[in-house]
Amino acid sequence: MTMQDDNLLGNYLRERRQRLDAARLGYPMQRRRTPGLRREEVAIRACVSTTWYTWLEQGRGGAPSEVVLERLAHALELSAAERDHLFLLAQNRLPGVTWQAGVTVSPSLQRVLDSMPVTPALVKTAEWQVVAWNRAATKVFVDYAQLPPAQRNILLMIFRDEQMKQRLPEWESVARGLVANFRADVARTGASVHVRALVEELCTMSETFRRLWQSQEVSQHGEGIKQLWLPDEGVLELEYSTFAVEGKPGLSLVVLNPHREQDHACLARLMARP
Repeated sequence: MTMQDDNLLGNYLRERRQRLDAARLGYPMQRRRTPGLRREEVAIRACVSTTWYTWLEQGRGGAPSEVVLERLAHALELSAAERDHLFLLAQNRLPGVTWQAGVTVSPSLQRVLDSMPVTPALVKTAEWQVVAWNRAATKVFVDYAQLPPAQRNILLMIFRDEQMKQRLPEWESVARGLVANFRADVARTGASVHVRALVEELCTMSETFRRLWQSQEVSQHGEGIKQLWLPDEGVLELEYSTFAVEGKPGLSLVVLNPHREQDHACLARLMARP
């Protein structure tokens, strides 16, 4: 291993610095012998001393804190993947997730949902707000397009809608797991402060939610079997799996496959209806 290989963080910072367009960022172009920004310019953008930043590129600046790494990522205009790599080089771990409001799905992800004609699938946020779905999901759960966006929340549906309670044969177990999953999701994505109004609304409307929320239980959604009672069809069993959406830390893709042969037939009948 060469000396250059020993300084992975410094080499990465230098290379990212030299890729920046000084003219676009408003810096004078006179007497620039190398591409990109100067060290002192990056230091000023990151609110750190030029001496310390120089040491960092030279491999002797010490381990930077998370706050400083975030400043460096902003100063160097790093993408999400580049920011992750910076944290891995500096602290041997990925950065914490930052909560994002108003996250949406890409057209390509919507096409993935639509490519499953008889498999219900949806995308939810850390607050369990449904932001995308396919036609099969509307046949099994609800036509989300007919609901105001604020009402497309799985927690609100579970704890407020009496018909939903009747459709879930194991409602108590589902509710307990849902609240534990919700607590883990909002903590993982940094959304705890942003869901206070939702939590207060749920605590006011449902004594069960208040009790479960106060229990402090935490779990992961992962995968399992969900049972739904459907009028004229009986109990439908769906095997659900949850997947993280790359580049959107707050989003999860939930796919619900028919569990038994009779469930395949049930979904086919539902999808054949207008």
